Amino acid sequence: MITGDMTDHPPAAHRTRLAVAVALAGTAISPAVISPAMAADGASEETRAGLPVITVTSPVGVERSLLSGTRLDDRTLATEGVSTSDTASLLDHLPGVSLQGAGQLSSLPIIHGLADERIRTRVDGMDLIAACPNHMNPPLSYLSPAQVGEARVWAGITPVSVGGDSIGGTIEVDTLPATFAESGEGVIHEGEIGAFYRSNGNARGGDVSATLATEAVSLTYSGGISEADNYDAGGDFKTFTETGRPGHELPLDEVGSTAYKTRNHLLGLAVKNGDHLVEAKFGYQDMPYQLYPNQRMDMTENTQKRGTLRYAGEFDWGELEARAWHEVVDHEMDFGDDKQFWYPTGIPCSPIAGKPSAPGDPAPCAAGMPMLTESENTGARLMASLNLASGDTLRLGTEYQRYRLDDYWPPSGAGMWPDTFWNIRDGQRDRMAVFGEWESRVAKDWTVLAGLRYERVMSDAGDAVGYNDTPGQMNKQYEDAQTFNARDHERTDNNVDLTALARWEIDASRTLEFGLARKVRSPGLYERYPWSTWAMAAVMNNFVGDGNGYVGNLDLDPEVAYTASAAFDWHAPNDAWALRIAPYVSFVEDYIDAQRLPKFADATERFVVLQYVNQDALLYGVDIAGHMPLAQTDWGRFGLEGALEYTYGENRDTNDGLYNIMPLNARAALTHAFGGWNSAVEVEAVAAKDDVSDARNELETGGFALVNLRAGYQWGRVRVDVGVDNLFDRLYADPTGGAYLGQGKTMTIDPSKGPAPWGISVPGPGRSLHAGVTVSF
Repeated sequence: MITGDMTDHPPAAHRTRLAVAVALAGTAISPAVISPAMAADGASEETRAGLPVITVTSPVGVERSLLSGTRLDDRTLATEGVSTSDTASLLDHLPGVSLQGAGQLSSLPIIHGLADERIRTRVDGMDLIAACPNHMNPPLSYLSPAQVGEARVWAGITPVSVGGDSIGGTIEVDTLPATFAESGEGVIHEGEIGAFYRSNGNARGGDVSATLATEAVSLTYSGGISEADNYDAGGDFKTFTETGRPGHELPLDEVGSTAYKTRNHLLGLAVKNGDHLVEAKFGYQDMPYQLYPNQRMDMTENTQKRGTLRYAGEFDWGELEARAWHEVVDHEMDFGDDKQFWYPTGIPCSPIAGKPSAPGDPAPCAAGMPMLTESENTGARLMASLNLASGDTLRLGTEYQRYRLDDYWPPSGAGMWPDTFWNIRDGQRDRMAVFGEWESRVAKDWTVLAGLRYERVMSDAGDAVGYNDTPGQMNKQYEDAQTFNARDHERTDNNVDLTALARWEIDASRTLEFGLARKVRSPGLYERYPWSTWAMAAVMNNFVGDGNGYVGNLDLDPEVAYTASAAFDWHAPNDAWALRIAPYVSFVEDYIDAQRLPKFADATERFVVLQYVNQDALLYGVDIAGHMPLAQTDWGRFGLEGALEYTYGENRDTNDGLYNIMPLNARAALTHAFGGWNSAVEVEAVAAKDDVSDARNELETGGFALVNLRAGYQWGRVRVDVGVDNLFDRLYADPTGGAYLGQGKTMTIDPSKGPAPWGISVPGPGRSLHAGVTVSF
């Protein structure tokens, strides 16, 4: 059992590779960005936000920019795409970024200890929001890894032109860009098709992309399918096999509720005329199921339809970009195949009925617990970049977002009877923002940036309604609803962000960056409006995966983060070697943490119910990353790359640890490249986690080390990738994976009514072999 004691003409493949950039310490004025075409050329220069971005291909497979960015090269990312179907996990190797465990397609990025809605995440320029009380459909879950054309991360301190309504940083992911024919080429057609297989969980899938284009018009389609069964841990991590379903048991090493199936489609149409581009993209996701090992419910259907229209133009005075989008999500949850469906006995019953109210009434019988969420998301953005006579750049912009959400639970019997439970009714969250940003090269070796952003966030929700509005029930649905309904639900926040950044290029080998920022985030709908203190209802409102229940708070104030960071970059002029050290500190005023309801004040070794509250918090840490060559021989280039990350988080009001802080961790990889061949041996080490959130009874985890192998070969238009993750089949607890709730009677909060007792961490996957092939045409 895992417990707290566990210790030519570039081929199409080049045009469609992923580019990832990261601001390591959050002090980036602009991240390093490499387009797929650039990657094919090895070294290129472009301009973003008025600053030149210079990239040089590193001999060890990691590229670094003088503008504080770090990106993984295309070959490494191609390998990662074979080993995972979780798009968020592509960012996991980047310094300062870790992952909060969820479903196998829906990890939540963590930047310097701050996760989920504390990070602004944009997909093709759209601000997407998880429409689920468990945040099962976060923004990056709507893309397969092969659909990603470019990804950028600003950690901590972000320019106001890319930040807003966030305190942890910004993630921007764009799908494959439009490709146009060169002058005189006529009509071109190109594409890519690939397939993959992973042994652990029998994961399999495929991706395809195709483009038909002239010099002025480009039509592109990309799509992907992926599915998997439950994965196995590296050994037995539990002592029970029951699932709550007669005749269905799970082996002691099988991690329940980790299966998934998804289908993603994207159609793009772009028209170009000189320096002007108009582009429309239409996306559709059909996810029949995604099961969750750290939640009491599973996703039984998720459908997303989205469309975005973008204009980008260059003028004598500068650049103009406009974008508008609309998204509709229909989301369903219930108990998946590994969790008890029939209540209270686990045996199919009839008729569906509530609790008896008179002699002769049928016994209580519940068929699952359907939970439905519907959302609409509409937004627009306009930004102008003005080239001033002084050579400076002034960026002015405005943004608008209108978000609507309904979260309701139809009656299913027993205690969930006879009416529909409205968790959030007529939820509204609207944002309006304006910003200004000035950027200047004040001296030959100095660049500075300063920005101001004002944002107005308005939220509201309708009246609460429980399953049963009869007064005097033990679960207090009626009383809680009356208390909530008696208050005004509308809230308006006026938020101001400030950012100041500077970069000093000391010489050809040394760069120093530093910055200060004030960032503000308003509470989300699932932090303000869930109203029931009933334990069964509260545990369904949980987006951190700790097994506890959460109650909203109408009195929450916005979080205000004051952040300082610096980064020293020491590198060879040709980038053959590099070392970057980036410390940071952030004080968060009115950090949204949680405190226990009085009934659970002294509870230990069990799940509890908490309410969101504002308290102050302190986070600090350091990211260290580097690479160096080892040898250049007749057998190819050998190199070494590595990274080390440390984050500490504390609630300053209670002196308790902040939840889900990744412990000290490090990676090192021995790399080899020879012609079309590349390979790596990677070691990943994670320290024990003993600074935990006592308020949540967060589980401690032991330290561990893993060994992974990667190899790939590019032969013309064909690429083959193979690898092994967790080579020695190590059993380990994921320190940010949450509490195991993957099987059994998960509706109850009382661990004595198991199976699925308190005290088991979600284990990471055991050994897995993977292979993939990609053919471009």
